[in-house]
Amino acid sequence: MASEDPVDTRGALDTERRRLVDELGVAIDAPGQMTYGSQAAAASQVFAQQRDLALRDRAEAHLVLVDEALARFEAGTFGLCVRCGRPIAIDRLDALPWAARCIDCQRLAPTER
Repeated sequence: MASEDPVDTRGALDTERRRLVDELGVAIDAPGQMTYGSQAAAASQVFAQQRDLALRDRAEAHLVLVDEALARFEAGTFGLCVRCGRPIAIDRLDALPWAARCIDCQRLAPTER
């Protein structure tokens, strides 16, 4: 395990998970019926809805990463790169406790399929 204090890391993951669940629990207003008005007002409404949906998608994707990190924690593989198996740098885990790859493997990630 790469983290110096696994209890703090687990706590950070649990806190982040609760935050994301709370964030996702806030309902995004369904698009209402458009009323006739200015094009600027309609465009602003559409923009706000698209922004909210994009933020929700981002939070859902982030929650998946946190849940995967918690699963690795339970499996005893937390802190080890899922690609190469080497330890992930403590500084990286401090910054991103949900990081699944070491920095070298993460650099390769966009090119891997």
